[in-house]
Amino acid sequence: MNRIKVINEPSELVPMLRSVDTPVKRDVLKEVTLEWRTADDIEKKFGPAGRDAIIFFEKMKLVETRWLSVNGGYPEKSYHTYYTSFNINAQWPVYEISDVLAAAMMDEEEYAAIETKILAEVGKGGRFSGDVAEALGLSSTMLKSLVRRSVRMDYRGHRIEPIREE
Repeated sequence: MNRIKVINEPSELVPMLRSVDTPVKRDVLKEVTLEWRTADDIEKKFGPAGRDAIIFFEKMKLVETRWLSVNGGYPEKSYHTYYTSFNINAQWPVYEISDVLAAAMMDEEEYAAIETKILAEVGKGGRFSGDVAEALGLSSTMLKSLVRRSVRMDYRGHRIEPIREE
């Protein structure tokens, strides 16, 4: 089945750019494009960074999951890429795309500091994104891009909420 991800909003580029920002992420993405793989398979082949990559892809909604019986044992969650191609509508104002690219390419330490500030503003119950942007002095595009990069929070409508571990 062919599924095409249509990217209409600039901040939607962040997960795409972050999904190939390291050799391990690129290789894991290629691996789950070819066939269904469990997190254990990925970790055996690519190490702990491979497991982190697959968790990142799941949060970014780049992979789909299904339960797969391995060697007659208990079923394990397996992963495969959700999309077969991307269609990018790339006509955005410079100020928006510059925020998106800055968020996607931001140094890990700098990002970790701002992610902590956003999570502190959001709290445990979530908060309206406009209030968070105003409190931190960020544009809405920059905030959306930073949240889309995170595996610790996500948008639910116009609210930013922390992701609860399963």
